[in-house]
Amino acid sequence: MTLRSTNIEALRTGTFDVLILGGGINGAVAAASLAHRGARVALIDRGDFAGFTSEQSSNLVWGGIKYMESFEFPLVRKLCLSRNHLIRMYPSTVQEIRFYTAHERTFRHGLWKLFLGTWLYWFIGSFFTRTPRLLSKATMAAEEPIINLDACDGGFEYSDAYLHDNDARFVWNFVRSALDKGCIAANYVESLGAVREGDTWIVRTRDRVTGAEGTVRARALINACGPYVDAHNALSHEATKTHHIFSKGIHLIVDRLTPSARVLTFFADDGRLFFVIPMGPRTCIGTTDTRVERPETHVTAEDRRFVLSNINKRLRLPRPLTEADIIAERCGVRPLAVQGSSGATDWMQLSRKHVIEVDAERAHVSVFGGKLTDCLNVGEELCADVRRLGVTLPDPEKRWYGEPGDDVKHRFFAEARAMKLDEMTSPSSSEKLSTRLWRRYGEQAFRLLDSIRHDRQMADVLIERAEYLRCEIAHAAEREMVTKLDDFLRRRSKIALVIKREHLRDAPGLREACRLLFGDEADARYDEYFAETPAAPADVAVAASA
Repeated sequence: MTLRSTNIEALRTGTFDVLILGGGINGAVAAASLAHRGARVALIDRGDFAGFTSEQSSNLVWGGIKYMESFEFPLVRKLCLSRNHLIRMYPSTVQEIRFYTAHERTFRHGLWKLFLGTWLYWFIGSFFTRTPRLLSKATMAAEEPIINLDACDGGFEYSDAYLHDNDARFVWNFVRSALDKGCIAANYVESLGAVREGDTWIVRTRDRVTGAEGTVRARALINACGPYVDAHNALSHEATKTHHIFSKGIHLIVDRLTPSARVLTFFADDGRLFFVIPMGPRTCIGTTDTRVERPETHVTAEDRRFVLSNINKRLRLPRPLTEADIIAERCGVRPLAVQGSSGATDWMQLSRKHVIEVDAERAHVSVFGGKLTDCLNVGEELCADVRRLGVTLPDPEKRWYGEPGDDVKHRFFAEARAMKLDEMTSPSSSEKLSTRLWRRYGEQAFRLLDSIRHDRQMADVLIERAEYLRCEIAHAAEREMVTKLDDFLRRRSKIALVIKREHLRDAPGLREACRLLFGDEADARYDEYFAETPAAPADVAVAASA
């Protein structure tokens, strides 16, 4: 039996301390924090883990400099400290990066005002990052000649952080950590609704792969369904003061535009921050901020025109970028937590902070909003809330996050050097193979070393123009609950973000990767993936939002 099928069977056994609905960043950290501290935890998601909002971010871990404009200094302080903590705890994954900002003369705030704001931001962030820098036009022309400075009077540079791999991989690693501590997690299992009977929640479920229905019993229920929190609360007859409104953001991914490892930052035509973000051999451009009524979204022709128009206006390119240059697209909604009326006069100024509502009488918790930057705080807060609901955490102070200690890390790199791992394949980037494997898998990277020791072909790059090895794909098949091809290409890896779909279809090695991942179902999973509309969002239904 596969890990997923084994876990689906286990969901029907006994009563869990906590059942978590939704495997985005909020649900993933809830599962990791509670499982590490000794609770009996179950986690289900009606799609793949991180398969909705949590796979559509800018991959930035930032303290929210833009919230300073609306004077949300306590929120900025909290997010900056969270960013700093993530950099400390995940030094291989969350890394400081410079934001290189061009200032147009007609912008609503002057250059010096914004530059002084970056020093205040640095101060609020406890001086953790490198200091800001004022940039003259001459300096910018020399350092980043790709920027069109005709309308600018200079710029400035400051620091935040970014995810070296993709956001969905970061989320998955919390799920994997929870699994290692006994959490029973399964993707493609939807909640059909929950009822409270005595001191127990009974949740009806459906396996979206086989259609089989079942029930899961738990003492406490955490609704972490992201944009679908309100919909599932309606199913469970759970009333809350908070609800969501939605902002759609899109990014376009193109060939790398500049060799520098900076985030080029501009103020788009609508006045909000607009980024050119390095993504390995590619560049990610965006984002938009469009209010929408529902979580189901897609990239429109207007979205593409907005992003392409802004980037072509602000960069000196050999030729303007067109839709033909787009390698992949990202589109998702930001669920914004609001109370009362959602008709805010300037909804783009609404806070992106999270809100946790607890119904102590029914042992129900709802998680609204949130940012990846603040995820560790969410995990800690949920542990405290669950304890107040009467769930015992045998090890309440145990640390549940972070990379393995230096002793483990040094042992891994010593073994990799002894094997001459970095000489076995030509990486697609300047980064060493051993560094990449450690960043992605942490302590589980030892498993990959073992597989390579037994068969040197496991160090081969299997899919052309991708940087993933045969052993990584075999590991994903065994340990990462890959159910559909998109789970691997888009979330456990970022292959689908950096290789055009038509090139990926014909890539040598993809069929073999499918055989490693799916065995006898390889052809069916391959055909399923390429039959889907490329830009379509995940199949979502409000009535089954978990």
